[in-house]
Amino acid sequence: MIMENNFYVEIKNVTKVYGEGEGLAYALNDISLNIKKGEFVTIVGESGSGKTTLLNILGAIDYPTKGEVIVNGKDITKFKEKELTNYRKNDVGFVYQFFNLINDITALQNVMIVTRYKNKERAQELLDKVNLLDKQDKFPRQLSGGQQQRIAIARALNKEGELLLFDEPTGALDEASGISILELIKELHKEGKTIVLVTHTKEIGLISDRIITMKDGKIISDKDNNPIPVKEVHW
Repeated sequence: MIMENNFYVEIKNVTKVYGEGEGLAYALNDISLNIKKGEFVTIVGESGSGKTTLLNILGAIDYPTKGEVIVNGKDITKFKEKELTNYRKNDVGFVYQFFNLINDITALQNVMIVTRYKNKERAQELLDKVNLLDKQDKFPRQLSGGQQQRIAIARALNKEGELLLFDEPTGALDEASGISILELIKELHKEGKTIVLVTHTKEIGLISDRIITMKDGKIISDKDNNPIPVKEVHW
């Protein structure tokens, strides 16, 4: 059930600590924020600011030391292992900087793997959506970086969840390929997906509805934004 306040994501007083004693380090320090269903949010900051840690916690890849993470009305920090597995499998799509594709299976199989190779037709539809249906039998090593990232996005879409998380999705790409990926992300937003994109490139934040800036594990700025066209972004 979606919460009545229309927040699809609620992060409440989340802290993430690594180490102990004198080696104690705060990756996140009492972070709180809300994200509406269908919102496109970018989180920007330098390396070490905590932005990827926050994204990993939202994707249930990492766990907070304390605090609550509520997605679609459910606190995922209270999930048992089976619930966490189902959440990762069905409710959230994660796209990484370095694609994380399996090199010895085809593009089509990489998309199908999240459903244990079920529903080939659905996977083909998604490859068509990212303009790569003609590459379905190719292996990742036979494709460009931009094409590999499109396969990764198709794989993330091969779930029923509303939430898509992008960790530096253009970081390993040249500018032309990066622009193509950002255009695709904008299209997914227009279709109603809730998108959280992490980037160290401030200019990329300008394409989103909202820009959150992090530093030293804290949010230092949270501003609504009037998005600019992707073609106007340069970095």
